[in-house]
Parts: sequence; C-alpha cells; structure tokens
Amino acid sequence: MKLYLDIDGVFLDYDSGGVADGAAELIEYITKEFDCYWLTTHCKGDPTTAVSYLREYFQDDTIELLKKVKATDWTDLKTDGIDFDSNFIWLDDYPFQAEMDVLNNFGVSDSLLKVNLNNEGELLRILEHLKEIKAKRRRRIRRAMDVIIGFIISLIVAKAI
Repeated sequence: MKLYLDIDGVFLDYDSGGVADGAAELIEYITKEFDCYWLTTHCKGDPTTAVSYLREYFQDDTIELLKKVKATDWTDLKTDGIDFDSNFIWLDDYPFQAEMDVLNNFGVSDSLLKVNLNNEGELLRILEHLKEIKAKRRRRIRRAMDVIIGFIISLIVAKAI
C-alpha cells in the first residue's frame, strides 16, 4: 500500500517550529510497513530536496529512513502526484478543497488522513490508525488465502474420490 506524505504540519509543527511529537516513531513505522512517497512542496520530482530540508530537524538514523521515501512529481495540485490505480493513504494537514474534490471524484476521500498537530498525541493516533489499517489488510489476505487453500484441498479430495 502506498503512503503519500506531506512534511510541514505533519512531521514538523508550525507552532513550535520543530519536530512534531511522535514524528520519529511514525517515520520508523511507515518506512518499514508502507511504500512511501513525498507529496509536499519540498519534493517535486527529486526526493533529496525533502531529505535535505529535514536534516536540520531529525537525527541521522531517522534521516536514513527518510531516504527510502520516493519522489512524486506534481504541478498545481498534490493529487496530480497520486497513483489512483493503487491503494493508498495520504497524510496531509491542509489539503486544498480542489484536492479533496479530486479525491471525491475518484471515490477515495477516505484515503486522506488529515493531521492536526494541535491535537495532543496526534501522530501517535495516526500511527495506531495506520497499524489498524495494516492489520485489517493482513486479516483480509489471510481469509482470502484460507478460501483458496480450502478450494484447492476440495479439488484434490474430489479428484482422489
């Protein structure tokens, strides 16, 4: 599953001018569990610009994780950088109405997770929500595999009879 990431207002807190509480933990999880892409003004085709921007805020181990995040290329709307043929989640603090309209037109408005760093523990809430999404997906895959395995076994038994 793809995960599109904004920076300002998601990993960096406008109010404090620093790293948002829980950002390092969130980055550690998402870079291991998702196919991550920058969807920020700090990256339009080149992921190194986003990483360079974040160097002054994060420790080296977190920067190494952020180097795994891939670039998107977009012009006017961030939604221009989204692959609508894939399952995705988009973390952003302030999507434009035009971007939300694009999501609605594609029927994927629930793929946007709005981040509000004014809420205490916001990134930990987001982290738990992402973990639940991954757990639900794993359960669906397991159920599908159980059905397939059951079908194969029934074919084998039918052939043996």
